[in-house]
Amino acid sequence: MQSTRFDIIGRRISTYLSVAILTLTLISATTGILLSFYYQPAAGGAYESLKMIDAQVTYGWLFHKAHNIAGNAVIIVALIQIVVMFLSRQFRKSWLTAWISGILFTLSAIGLDWTAMILDWDQLGYWRFSIELQTIEAIPFIGHQLRDILTGGGAISTVTIEHLYAIHSYIVSIAAILLAVVHLAGVLWQEKQTHQEMLNSELGNLPQQPVIGNG
Repeated sequence: MQSTRFDIIGRRISTYLSVAILTLTLISATTGILLSFYYQPAAGGAYESLKMIDAQVTYGWLFHKAHNIAGNAVIIVALIQIVVMFLSRQFRKSWLTAWISGILFTLSAIGLDWTAMILDWDQLGYWRFSIELQTIEAIPFIGHQLRDILTGGGAISTVTIEHLYAIHSYIVSIAAILLAVVHLAGVLWQEKQTHQEMLNSELGNLPQQPVIGNG
């Protein structure tokens, strides 16, 4: 498939977006680690600990705000990345790693936002999670098991926060970082491959110089 000027620009934008994805992921992970020193994953205690972080911890409000902004922004950037990769016609098998890692990363970023909904322990998060649990429970065969895993086998309580905090911090976050690295590596590798193919094509189209004999 011959690359147009639009495709080349789209692939370059895709490279920049993959760098932005990894940067935002690392910001979210770093600020999350800093917040974890003071955050208390318990019913009631979660809300109070976050209030204490915002009001009493030096630059705590900044880290809290940066964590939320980076977590939301990376979802938007990841979705834009998929659109850009689609519009720039990156459909070859050699782009498979970038495509798979990009899609899985987007899902993991959404998963981070989902598992964080109740970690603030405010009214909005509580009732939103209650509605989500009803949807999960309606899943055939595994709905009740999933609900028990998330809630700890009962109502929404401290155990629920602990379970979601563990999933958010130790499973989905690590997966998101690894996928962001793989995605960036895949995009950079394909950018290099595409550049080499274009260079070879340009060299092949150069006019051949006649060979002048000595006779």
